[in-house]
Amino acid sequence: MHLRYPARPPTLGAASTLASLFLLATLLPWTQVSAQSSVWVATSGEEKVYLGGTVHLLRPTDFPLPAPYETAYADSDKLYFETDIAGLNDFAVQARMMQELTYNDQRTLQTVLSPEAYSSLSAYAQQVGLPLQMMEKFKPGLLVSTLQVIEFQKLGFTPQGVDAHFNGRATGDGKPVGELEPIDAQIGFIANMGEGNESEFILLSLEDMKEISTSTEQMVSAWRNGDNAQMADLFVDDMKEQHPSLYKSLLLDRNNNWMPIIEGMFKEDGNEFVLVGAAHLVGEDGLLSLLEKKGYQVSRVQ
Repeated sequence: MHLRYPARPPTLGAASTLASLFLLATLLPWTQVSAQSSVWVATSGEEKVYLGGTVHLLRPTDFPLPAPYETAYADSDKLYFETDIAGLNDFAVQARMMQELTYNDQRTLQTVLSPEAYSSLSAYAQQVGLPLQMMEKFKPGLLVSTLQVIEFQKLGFTPQGVDAHFNGRATGDGKPVGELEPIDAQIGFIANMGEGNESEFILLSLEDMKEISTSTEQMVSAWRNGDNAQMADLFVDDMKEQHPSLYKSLLLDRNNNWMPIIEGMFKEDGNEFVLVGAAHLVGEDGLLSLLEKKGYQVSRVQ
């Protein structure tokens, strides 16, 4: 399964729909049986920064999380997420999301998509019982994100994933949290998805969603075992080869923008725990590789 567009789709419901929009960068469920996980630690002398690949949607039965996540959390003084998790619940932010992620002019999905793409989308919506007319003003990024999360909800997943779990834990424990990029930046990524290639974007995304229910075990194994090579094959290499501009904007540029922030953590007091979508960790341009190229020692947390 090649999730070419690692958006964070919404759940069903009013406020929670938008607040959860960015909670699906990598759709990787996991099981409870394995000796490895996607938690790493980068060191520079005595300084440590933990990095955890996150699963933004999980099933209630997927808790408690694997022990390395608890190890990293317990040994960290501050947590960093991709963006401000709590801020996603702000009504002003939600209003801004809707403004940016929907067409506010004469455009609709029917006018921006080719007849083939719109026909395929209509057939899919009818098959799953969705009122497409209510989503006509959705930009492709919001539409695909919505459809993705609906498919995963059918499999029992909820927005209470790794990010939400540890954000709640940190709040309760009084641990400070930070973010690697502002919410508006993430809104922009979703708003621009497929722009200029809307029909191809929709058609490829519909093909991907056909595989969701049959591909989870492969994803489970790769994420749970911390199999970076397979995770790169599943979530990075395909995007890099077939959609280089999307790869650049969603992974490469963001990783490069985050690196100075992460490097600055080595100069701060205490340890930090950085939690990002697992696709950001792997591959030649992933955070783990970038840190190693900078001379940091990177090892898996057992």
